[in-house]
Amino acid sequence: MIEIDPTSRISRLADIEDSVRGTRIVVGPMVVIDSFVKIKPVGGSGDVVIGERSYLNSGTVVYSGNGVTIGKGVLISANCTLAPVNHAFMRADLTIMEQEFQPSKGGIIIEDDVWISANSVVLDGATIRRGAVVAAGSVVHHELEAFGVYAGTPLRLVKKRNA
Repeated sequence: MIEIDPTSRISRLADIEDSVRGTRIVVGPMVVIDSFVKIKPVGGSGDVVIGERSYLNSGTVVYSGNGVTIGKGVLISANCTLAPVNHAFMRADLTIMEQEFQPSKGGIIIEDDVWISANSVVLDGATIRRGAVVAAGSVVHHELEAFGVYAGTPLRLVKKRNA
């Protein structure tokens, strides 16, 4: 089921797929979803919920997997991927596709006032706390502190923003 608040702006070139398994995609008030954003229900039974005044920039892909919750006023830059699901792969007697998916690590939670910079990947089990900033090209798979600025390989706290 797809629920889009009438005050939101969704580009005609965005692609939001409806779920065949009952996954909900909820787009809150005044959300902007830019061209070439893809929201795809796949790999689990989690919902995608996007909070008010959030912005998903061109080329961003969001899979429903084990669930994605995006808070209020979140900025997601171009070409980011939110993938709250992982393929199983340990059995050599089965193809990866036949092994389906690993158990959930809790989905993805992005709290309010977060900025995720271009080309970043956020994985199952990630929690990005309020006010955090994630540098371009980052991979997030764990919890990031509130108001932290994160960069580097591996991703690390560089400094705190004034809260």
